[in-house]
Amino acid sequence: MKESTVLKSLKIMAAGAAVVSAVTPVNASIVKEAIDAPADTTIVIDIEEVVVIATPKENNRLRQQPISATSFSQGDMRNNSVTSVKSLSGLVPNLFIPDYGSKLTTSVYVRGIGSRINTPAVGLYVDNIPFIDKSAFDFNYSDIERIDVLRGPQGTLYGRNTMGGLIRVFTKSPFSYQGTDISLGAATYNNYKASVNHYHRISDKFAFSAGAFYEHEGGFFENTARNNEKIDKSDEVGGRMRAIWLPKDNLKLDFTVNYEYSNQGGYPYQLTSISETDIYYQDLKGDLGKVAYNNECGYMRHLLNGGLNLEHQAENFILSSVTGFQYLKDEMNLDQDFTRKNVYTMSQRQNSKTLSEEIVLKSKPGRRWQWTTGVSGFYQWLNTEGPVTFHEDGIQNLIEDNINSIFPSGNPKAPEMKVDIASNQIHVLGIFDTPTLNSAVYHQSTINDLLVEGLSLTVGIRLDYEKIKMNYNSSTNMPFNFLFKMGSMPIEVKDIKALSTFEGGLSTDYLQVLPKFSLQYSWNKMNNVYATISKGYRSGGYNIQMFSEIIQGSLRNSMIDAVANTEEFSKFAGMLENFKKDGVNIKDATLYKPEYSWNYEIGSHMTMFDGRLQADVAAFYMDTHDQQISRFAASGLGRITVNAGKSRSIGGELALKAQITDAFSINGNYGYTHATFTDYVVSDEVNYNGNYVPFVPEHTFTVGGQYIFRMKSGSWLDNIMLNANYKGAGRIYWTEQNNAYQNLYGTLNGRISLNKGNGQIGIWINNALNTEYQAFYFESMNRGFAQMGRPMQIGVDLRCRF
Repeated sequence: MKESTVLKSLKIMAAGAAVVSAVTPVNASIVKEAIDAPADTTIVIDIEEVVVIATPKENNRLRQQPISATSFSQGDMRNNSVTSVKSLSGLVPNLFIPDYGSKLTTSVYVRGIGSRINTPAVGLYVDNIPFIDKSAFDFNYSDIERIDVLRGPQGTLYGRNTMGGLIRVFTKSPFSYQGTDISLGAATYNNYKASVNHYHRISDKFAFSAGAFYEHEGGFFENTARNNEKIDKSDEVGGRMRAIWLPKDNLKLDFTVNYEYSNQGGYPYQLTSISETDIYYQDLKGDLGKVAYNNECGYMRHLLNGGLNLEHQAENFILSSVTGFQYLKDEMNLDQDFTRKNVYTMSQRQNSKTLSEEIVLKSKPGRRWQWTTGVSGFYQWLNTEGPVTFHEDGIQNLIEDNINSIFPSGNPKAPEMKVDIASNQIHVLGIFDTPTLNSAVYHQSTINDLLVEGLSLTVGIRLDYEKIKMNYNSSTNMPFNFLFKMGSMPIEVKDIKALSTFEGGLSTDYLQVLPKFSLQYSWNKMNNVYATISKGYRSGGYNIQMFSEIIQGSLRNSMIDAVANTEEFSKFAGMLENFKKDGVNIKDATLYKPEYSWNYEIGSHMTMFDGRLQADVAAFYMDTHDQQISRFAASGLGRITVNAGKSRSIGGELALKAQITDAFSINGNYGYTHATFTDYVVSDEVNYNGNYVPFVPEHTFTVGGQYIFRMKSGSWLDNIMLNANYKGAGRIYWTEQNNAYQNLYGTLNGRISLNKGNGQIGIWINNALNTEYQAFYFESMNRGFAQMGRPMQIGVDLRCRF
């Protein structure tokens, strides 16, 4: 690539937010000019690509900031089989995203902090627009240009739910990328996909892009209880449009909209253990090590996102506005016991609409005083319907036996009492409105060349306010018979109705102050050391799935009241009253508090040997309070989030990229996290202090390389590109008790790309050694379940641009 072409492209990128790629390594002088070029952008330069992406908040380029971060270009994503956010797991130090369940379950863990359900601990932005709900995190990457993964709290600039870090995704800009991309792919396990994207710059003032995609997965796992059918099959289809208009030299309007429809099976959880005291399930020991449940599971989602980025460049500042809208409608169906018994099933239907707005005012880059000031807010309307149905085995085991256990037995002088539920299905209805309002104001300033040249100080603060509400309506009406026998005089009443209803509303709000302090010394534009102190937080909320357990507990009192109100048992009302239990405080039972942490970090970004070696290193200490832990309720009726006191994470990160020769490059990263509870006492008998925080790998690593065989001029190929990496994670503890874990494991992956002009044929393999490992594990009702990692898969894809 000629120098003049790069510089011309950089000017276009500054206006349109784009990327310029080169197959051969970038000339060092071109890199230097690109670094020194005054553009209102973030510039990331790696061994093979110059990538320029506009961001409205930062004043400096990514590797010039006091932050730990990893960036992926489109070539990086292709060579490492990154097709969704879950594919990033293992490629970034201390990042772990277990691939389990369905698209609904996107659990991101960074540096000992993460989330299985409810609010995320790591934020996601797509083209500068926030994705508030992690149910939308797992989407198609067919049109993605670059991904940044920022580690550590990003609360000052990005606010709530970025306590562990931030993932920023950027699509291609039609101002710099021209033509029509067509991609076709096929792989083992009946995986097929296709996408087409067109990019067109009509004039220097207007450009647009439009694309569509389709993908089918035949599934990896069989359900032995349903005729060995593949239960994780999926289909998804969608498209994206983007338009950029430059009505004036200093004004840019960038509009995006995309839609996706997904319909998938999922939840291939195999039974791994049964407690010896679990008398109801001893006959299922033949299912150990198998996926075997009788009711169908699946997930369906409609996802629509739209956004408008406006940017005005004045003489001394840049004013930007980012407006976003997201509509999500989905349905999840679960065989909640995950066995071939008929215990209970759950259906969850969400209807979410989120409107967000952020206005940012920042200084021009290159000034001694660089500053950013902003206000932001969003409102989310979220309606959830979560009906639960108890079937025969569940009615007997979870309801009948629990209620009958309160009555005296074995005493001939005491009356015999027994409840017999007169239905083979009990429906528990649940309708919940949980709107969220958030607003914030923030400022961050950086003073460069403080006292000495190259020394900079960054100070920032954010005031973040959030108000959450829950309007709930949960009820059940259960028919039952009641037997009372004293001596030889039985009294039985049939067809009694026990009505249990909870209806009302709750609300709470909280205010968070999120400061940041950084000191950085740069001895040139490509080398620096830094120290940072920052605070992040993860919002609280309500456990709507707790209502299944609350209803089940309240049925005991409802049944006793119903019996006492009958003519036959009215005279025993006083005695029956003794069998009732205290009522439930809905707020105490469902509310969980915000989680917050302080992060202390030192690190360095270094570029050496004329740009052929990059090294990033960091060490961190995170002190987390009111840590949110996801678990199943004691009865097994749904997942809940609880606050677990305090935890501490200590660790480090190292990332290297090296261009050994013009044809050969290597890369690697390593992350270490020692995350333990420091104050988590459940009761006098249960103390988790010193235990490892679950779902946090102690080690993560990747070792990879690329070799390019360049063909002679006139050959039928331009080059052949070989890529390989070995990535791993472990040990991972799955429970707070630390009684189940996955040892350190790794997978070998590779790709061969045949390149000619604008065309490419790629042959790839994932998990080439067919390594067996647990991708996810949980315990429910004294039984253990796990989802195994995907087996070896081989595929081929064809890409061309016209």
